[in-house]
Amino acid sequence: MRVQLGLKGSTDDSQYRDRLQYHPDVFEFFTQEDDFTTDGLQKLRYAIQAVQNEATSKIVLHQPMRYQKTIFTELIAPESRCPGLYKFVEQSTIDLLQVAYDFDVQVLIHGAYLRQTPKYIAMYPSFDAAQDAAFKRMDRFNEMGGNHIMFENSISPIFYYGDPQFEDRILAHGYRLAFDTSHCFIAEHGDNDKLVASIKHLMDVTVHYHLVDSMGEHHDSLVLGTGKIDWRRVLPLLNKNSKATSIYEINLADPTDAKEQMESHRYLVELAKTLTD
Repeated sequence: MRVQLGLKGSTDDSQYRDRLQYHPDVFEFFTQEDDFTTDGLQKLRYAIQAVQNEATSKIVLHQPMRYQKTIFTELIAPESRCPGLYKFVEQSTIDLLQVAYDFDVQVLIHGAYLRQTPKYIAMYPSFDAAQDAAFKRMDRFNEMGGNHIMFENSISPIFYYGDPQFEDRILAHGYRLAFDTSHCFIAEHGDNDKLVASIKHLMDVTVHYHLVDSMGEHHDSLVLGTGKIDWRRVLPLLNKNSKATSIYEINLADPTDAKEQMESHRYLVELAKTLTD
């Protein structure tokens, strides 16, 4: 059972160069607001070329999590109340998709976050109205991005995995999906049965996985094997979805050293040996 090596880093030379020494099968750029200046976008393009030339063509561009350092890039933030944030989400998506089309890579957009979501939900007449706004914006981005865009699950009830009925609603929109294992596990309060069922239910449209362990209580981003996710059940499903890519999205003690990502990879490689045997 082969385990692909997927690593993540920023456009800083010290980060992606560190990852390149391991010759990853997949690389995900975690972009930041600074990447969307003229110089920043050029730097992103150079970094993509370096990864493609030295390691892999399988590259994912993760839209920035934050705007102005502290504000999460929530899709439901209404233009009328949050014009700066709305414009940044809009323009960064357009910029990333242009790069994605130019280099034949992928763009990842979060359907929602969690910490600041209630503030934005309160700007709508109801929760349903806020959730509808998220789907409407994803529909538009999906039309723009086609086979170059995917949407990732949150812990927030605005856009999450784990409830089969809500997953059916997501499937009806025809999105290509990114599946964060810890987000689903936490949203379902540490229930491995629901995590496994969700992976199976969404497998046909999942094109990318964030592999992260968790205790199932809050966003902890643990090294694989140190949390409560049952990787013995999850790993065969990842291999069954042979078309999908994956990366380890783990908290790092040092952003310039992929130590914890590589520890997670070694854990899965050893686990795969026991499953093969």
